[in-house]
Amino acid sequence: MAYDDNRVATADVKETHDLIASDKVEGTKVYGIDGEHIGSIERILVEKRSGKVSYAVLSFGGFLGIGHDHYPLPWSKLEYDESLGGYRIDISREQIEGAPRYDDTDDSFWTAENGRRVHDYYGVTPYWI
Repeated sequence: MAYDDNRVATADVKETHDLIASDKVEGTKVYGIDGEHIGSIERILVEKRSGKVSYAVLSFGGFLGIGHDHYPLPWSKLEYDESLGGYRIDISREQIEGAPRYDDTDDSFWTAENGRRVHDYYGVTPYWI
């Protein structure tokens, strides 16, 4: 028998103690190891089969949203810091600037080889292992 519930379904949940909606993550500030604001999360990427968040795409640079680069960060590198109201990473802006990145027009970035480069750069185990 199918589940039957007369309550009105809503997708308005934004945040609970343990969960946060993707649209609330987007735009959240990211801070480096020194507490300096580095950039913001532009989007998160979810692995299709497991449903696990694999990357946060960090955006910074440019002017008024034009010309900024995108830096894929393995999700495991981010730690939410309630006192900052954002995510903290254990690296500096300078280290991010040397990381693998792509621009808006680079659809070819998301290959297995580049995924390995990103995880090797940050020294974390790839999400698919």
